Amino acid sequence: MGSRVELFATIRRDSRVEGLSVLELARRHGVYRRTVRQALEAADPPARKPRVSPAPRLDPFKAAIDEMLKLKLDLDAPRKQRHTARRELARLAEEHGATQLSYSTVRDYVDKRRPVVDAEDGRGREVFVPQEHAPGAEAEVDFGELWVVLTGVKTKCHMFAFQLSFSGKAIHRAYPTQAQEAFLEGDIDAFEDIGGIPTRHIRYDNLTDAVAKVIYGTGRQRTENPRWVLFRSHYGFDAFYCRPGIEGAHEKGGIEGEVGRFCRTHLSPMPVVDSLAQLNDQIRQWDLDDENWRINDRIRTVAQDFALERSLLAAVTAERFEPGLALTPRVNRSSLVRVRTANYSVPARMIGRPVRVCLRASEIVIFDGRTEIARHPRVVEVHGQSVNFDHYLEVLQHKPGAFPVSTALAQGRKSGVFTAAHVAFWAAARKTEGDAGGTKALIEVLLLHRSMAAADIITGITAALTVGAVTADVVAVEAHRHEALGGSRFDRHPVEQSRGPEQRVVSLTQRRLADPAVVIAGLPADTRPLPSVAAYDQLLRPPERKTLETALAVQAETGS
Repeated sequence: MGSRVELFATIRRDSRVEGLSVLELARRHGVYRRTVRQALEAADPPARKPRVSPAPRLDPFKAAIDEMLKLKLDLDAPRKQRHTARRELARLAEEHGATQLSYSTVRDYVDKRRPVVDAEDGRGREVFVPQEHAPGAEAEVDFGELWVVLTGVKTKCHMFAFQLSFSGKAIHRAYPTQAQEAFLEGDIDAFEDIGGIPTRHIRYDNLTDAVAKVIYGTGRQRTENPRWVLFRSHYGFDAFYCRPGIEGAHEKGGIEGEVGRFCRTHLSPMPVVDSLAQLNDQIRQWDLDDENWRINDRIRTVAQDFALERSLLAAVTAERFEPGLALTPRVNRSSLVRVRTANYSVPARMIGRPVRVCLRASEIVIFDGRTEIARHPRVVEVHGQSVNFDHYLEVLQHKPGAFPVSTALAQGRKSGVFTAAHVAFWAAARKTEGDAGGTKALIEVLLLHRSMAAADIITGITAALTVGAVTADVVAVEAHRHEALGGSRFDRHPVEQSRGPEQRVVSLTQRRLADPAVVIAGLPADTRPLPSVAAYDQLLRPPERKTLETALAVQAETGS
């Protein structure tokens, strides 16, 4: 179009300045006289007429194609089961003998006729109407997929997204599953983070965690999940369910692209984390950072609109709803409980007894009555397991030979609970006490973790290894001393420490063998002689047998 505009301008200028005729202008510019006349009539070139390719072979079959497109069953069928151009070409060949038609000819005609047929049936392209949302009235919820490098493994997770319709304030959470526990927990976190609940309704898909059955032909009527009804009643809000399938996606269009936007903005490349709790802490900060941006062409930022909306939200009830699912499995002989498709350990004393399990989105909490006895991160792998070797310590005291090959030890090493200090203590204890005795000594040290901080125990282990006193009692004494001193330095050898109020474990063997001039742990040199046991040698001699003559002689001398 640009070149034709310039051509028309040049023709008009030559005619105006030089007074050339139509024929001369046509010869100068190499165009038809019709084009010259068009340029002289108007500066704007006329639009080109679209080229119409005749299809004489198709004309006899156009009516048959229209009948297929207008078929009632075809109009009411799902999109994937409606007539395509390829299917219509096959039917034309089978039923009407149209073997000379090409696929492109039928395809072009179907592309032109299908919108016309749909419009005649009242199924034309849907028109979206711009809407205004009142502050504090509505919100939208959606789930999306998320990939994370979790503990070194590429893992598929799920992103929960909650967004207020007026301000666009959004809350996101990453969960290992999108089961009902995650759905409820995400809603609760959203209510608590924004400090309120929309007063009109919240828009949802027809997910099975909320909708047990969609009743077609009745508008918005749904059979809701009983636990979901309890949840809505607890927090006092109404749910709006969109139409099933892609047809209802526009009814919560604000949230549909939010998961993708958030992942592209903050989660590209894939985050590398040790736990989903760590990732969610970072997501909370990103949600706060997003308050400073403007959605589309809005004048105000999310934070400015949310400041107006916050005070108009309904208050959140003080009593928090428990999103976890309550289960009552029985502990098997391996001190494990089966929850969904994974196993979780509990203290060995619970073997054979039923326990109460609270199945949450990211963790499993196990109770004996009202007492919490175990807590594990949720395992989503089929036949996966989470084992805490603290639950097996009492059993391993009686079976020390099972400790080196136990699953509990393997998971303790993997999680970092069983540290290099424990390994060094175990090796030293086995060297002096044997395999069984050394393992029992290690287990006694591991039992200290139930009542003391790990850093204090590591300090005690380091001090015990330094002086060669590999016993649990020495570790406990040094750990308590470290705790009392508020975390004293323990990275130096006792010999290198200066004299002062801090006293550490002293090896009497090292003290005796050391040079008298060397001062160990701030103690003076011991110059006393070694003790003698000669006086006790007579106790080892058998008593003499007194004869009768000896007894008479003694009586004579004494006069008795």
